[in-house]
Amino acid sequence: MRMDPQRQEEYRRAYQAWQEQLQALHRVLLEGETMEPPKLKGLLSREARAKERYDQARLALLGLREDSDPFAEVAEG
Repeated sequence: MRMDPQRQEEYRRAYQAWQEQLQALHRVLLEGETMEPPKLKGLLSREARAKERYDQARLALLGLREDSDPFAEVAEG
């Protein structure tokens, strides 16, 4: 399967950014790191936005439109 190098790089960057936010969230949720409520809210928002960017980059890499995401119904339902 041949892929656009720019889309590959965008995917890699989006994945890495999401993983960094997810690791920070896991430190709080799974390892007991303490965080003030406003900072936790910010962390949750950053993780959610990073996941959205990753999802968009994944769909672009696969050549799919956002409205054709096969996992959208599973996530919503």
